[in-house]
Amino acid sequence: MGAAKKFGLIGQNISYSFSGKYFTEKFRQLGLDNYSYKIFDLNDLESLRQFCEKEKLSGFNVTIPFKEKIIPLLDSLSEEAKMIGAVNTVAVRNGQLKGYNTDAAGFEATLMRLKRDHHRSALVLGNGGAAKAVKFVLKHHQIPYNTVYRKGALNFDTLTAEEVQAHKIIIQTTPVGTFPNIEDCLNFPFDALSSQHLVIDLIYNPSQTLFLRESASRGAITANGQMMLEQQAEKAWEIWNREA
Repeated sequence: MGAAKKFGLIGQNISYSFSGKYFTEKFRQLGLDNYSYKIFDLNDLESLRQFCEKEKLSGFNVTIPFKEKIIPLLDSLSEEAKMIGAVNTVAVRNGQLKGYNTDAAGFEATLMRLKRDHHRSALVLGNGGAAKAVKFVLKHHQIPYNTVYRKGALNFDTLTAEEVQAHKIIIQTTPVGTFPNIEDCLNFPFDALSSQHLVIDLIYNPSQTLFLRESASRGAITANGQMMLEQQAEKAWEIWNREA
């Protein structure tokens, strides 16, 4: 048995997270009884380096609201993380913190599984770290998009039915509707949706948000964030093993 290793997830209000259960089960299946994964609900990142040293972390995942805020505190970034401008995975090696983005690969797996020829342009709802990974993938696949967010020229008050009808891919990247606030929902013109639309909500808990339920009731193809989460977790695991 090798040396014990500890990993984790940092964020705020993340007791619902899937990551702890996912990695604990993964370690069990691999016979890595000396590996552990812990959820860390943090108020801020002020003492990040000391925190990593104290907890003896070999790597960790990053979620809301720290995916962008963590960047100045890291020693280096992968090329993809630099281009995206958000980090969701950090490898710790010899006291150095290197940031990666595995959200993009996770979202790409979901999009490519469901996308059809008529899905030619997108609306991205939200403008945080997850949205940055989504837009990176859309650019890579040459899918034009508009961003809808609270402070944007195109926002949830100005979004029209015509705009929704013109974009057959809708990607919901905000935390609105996440457990325990499962009856919360964005202000959105759902009646503009049709069976031609693909609606992806990156939330995975609950498995079907109110946003997805409303979309499905209009005939849209819908998907949650489960596949994205599993794919990005596997990419994180690859990185931690490679950097070990």
